[in-house]
Parts: sequence; structure tokens; C-alpha cells
Amino acid sequence: MTPDPGFGIYIHWPFCKSKCPYCDFNSHVRERIDQTRWRDGLLRELDHYADATEGRTVTSVFFGGGTPSLMDPGTTAALIDRIQQRWRVANSLEVTLEANPTSVEADRFQAFRAAGVNRVSLGIQALDDASLRFLGRQHNAAEALGAIELAARTFDRFSFDLIYARPDQTVAAWQAELTRALDFAVGHLSVYQLTIEEGTAFFPAHQRGDFKIPDEELAGDLYEATQELLAAAGLPAYEISNHARPGEESRHNLTYWRYGDYVGVGPGAHGRLTLDGAKWATRAHRAPEIWLDRVERDGHGGHAPEPIDADSRGTELLMMGLRLTEGVARARFVEETGRDLDALVDADALTRLVDGGFLEVDATALRATHAGRQRLNAVLSALLA
Repeated sequence: MTPDPGFGIYIHWPFCKSKCPYCDFNSHVRERIDQTRWRDGLLRELDHYADATEGRTVTSVFFGGGTPSLMDPGTTAALIDRIQQRWRVANSLEVTLEANPTSVEADRFQAFRAAGVNRVSLGIQALDDASLRFLGRQHNAAEALGAIELAARTFDRFSFDLIYARPDQTVAAWQAELTRALDFAVGHLSVYQLTIEEGTAFFPAHQRGDFKIPDEELAGDLYEATQELLAAAGLPAYEISNHARPGEESRHNLTYWRYGDYVGVGPGAHGRLTLDGAKWATRAHRAPEIWLDRVERDGHGGHAPEPIDADSRGTELLMMGLRLTEGVARARFVEETGRDLDALVDADALTRLVDGGFLEVDATALRATHAGRQRLNAVLSALLA
């Protein structure tokens, strides 16, 4: 049976207290934020997309950023209320809010719970103070662990993020850090490899040689150690960087990876919507002030929606779905494109990748193996050449 991808709503809060040096997300630091004006703007854009998707059932809501835990909980409550007014919502609606574990924000957890949030994702990133300082985080390890404990007491479900492949990190040190994290990780853990992205503060510093990150071989060893340790602890990978006990997967992120429809609200937010049988890509203006001006003028801050043709839909489905251990169901491919996946992929490349142990294919699905997920960019380049 093909899993239902669901229908999600992503709401972007673009503001942070400070910009982390590794971050290439659409986040901004502002001295003052007019919470009322921003609440009205987000509500207005929600209404715009509710008009376009009338009759859909929302399965998940995700407040991302930026740092959504800096949002006034009253704004969060108003947005959740509007979603429940304008759409049908699933009985098992998942409402996730990203949060930073500083003491000021952690104290607001109860207010977010009352607003309707039932899952939080904490940006922990490391469990030692030296690494947290290097990563530009505003909290220390003790605050991080305290916030995790508070989240466990406050919310039905929670997750937290860690970053590995940091400078001078050894496999043994990472295994010890992960083992400590497992004392607190109940159902879900996200583990990301540090990458140096252009446009971040780390990029010129790395170019100058101010620090070095592990080479490809060591990064691979760290990845393997992650998979082995977390699988043994009962949190196997269900996606390249995400681990969960069965049933604790992020439903919202599964909508992305299964190539389901989702609304994107807020500056820089992207969306994918099926309307009258056609798939459309939506994209909002990235600059917060320009987005807000456009919403107040036009009712939304988006650029003109762009149609996604069948080949592009197939490509996007593979790029997202092969990140999952479950892979891409053939039936899902036909549903999205009207064709079997054999019509899109290079047959010779598929044979080579299967023979090489990077892909598995059968009558029901195409899946990347453990080795294939570790090298997914190269696998996709060969498969879609």
C-alpha cells in the first residue's frame, strides 16, 4: 500500500537573535519586530492559500525559521485557529514548532502548548560548550539539556538536532556525544553533517584556512558510526539525516519527502500545490519587509506560481523520495507523472547502480541502499543523466 503523503502547511518566521555562521536559511536579525503587523500578514497569506485549496485536509503544520520560538505565542495560536477555521484538519494533526534552547524561550513552552503546538524541534547542535561557541549558538550544554527535559515534560512529542563532522572531531568523541544524546532522545533525532555553504560566515573563514572540517573519508566514518549506534538504540534512519522509533517520524517532513502537497507561508517559503490536476511551485519573496508590504498590498507575498511538468515532477519525486529508506513507490510515480519510473530514468545507469549495490528495484518500489543514500547526489546524477 502506497503511504499517504498528507497535506502540510509550512509557516516561516524569518527572525533570529543572531545569525549562526553555518546557516544559509532565510533568517534575519532585527532590533524590533511589529508582532501585530506580522501576525496580520501571516494570517492574510494563509487566507490566500486557503481560498486556493478549499476542501483539503491538513495533516501537519510546521513553524520553521529563523527562530519561531521568538514568535509571540498569541500569533501562533491565531495562525493555528485560522487553519482550523479554513481547512478540515486530521484528528492526528501534527503541529511542530522549531525552538532554540535558551532559557527565555524554554520558559515559553507552556504558552506554545496552550496555543496548539504538540511537537517541538530543538536546535541543540552539540553537547559541549566549545563546539557550541564555534557554531555560534547562544546556549550552553547545560541549557540545552534543560530545554530537552522541559520539552519532554511539556509536549506530546519532541525532537532535537545535532551537527557532526565538526573541526577536530573524532569517531570516538562523536560516539560518546551521541551516546549521551540517547539518554534524552525519546522518539526522534535529527543528525546533520556540517557543510560549508556559500553566503554563510563560515564560507570565507574556511576559505582562509581558519578551520578545517573532516575529510571525506572521516566524514564517511562519522556517518557510518551514526547509523550503527542509532539503529542499535532503536532509532533507525528513516531518511538520510533523520532517525526515529517506529511511529515517531516527522509527519510534516514525510509530506516533503513523499512529494505531497504543502502550502508555504511567510518570507522565502516554498510550496507545492496540485490544482485542477496540474502541479505548481509557489515561492514567496525572501526579504521580510518586501514580503510584508506585498501581503498588505496584494493579499500574498509570492511570486507568480510556476507549473511543474511531468518530467520535472518525476525528477523532484526521485530527488526527495530516494532520501527515504522506504524509497519511491512505483504507484506514486504513476500518480504524479502518468508514467512508470522506467520512462524517466536511464535504464543502463539503473542497471549499473543496482549491480553496484547503490539502488534496489522491484515491482513495487525503487529504493536507495544504505551505500546509495550516503552517496545520493552522485546516484541521482547518474540515474537522471
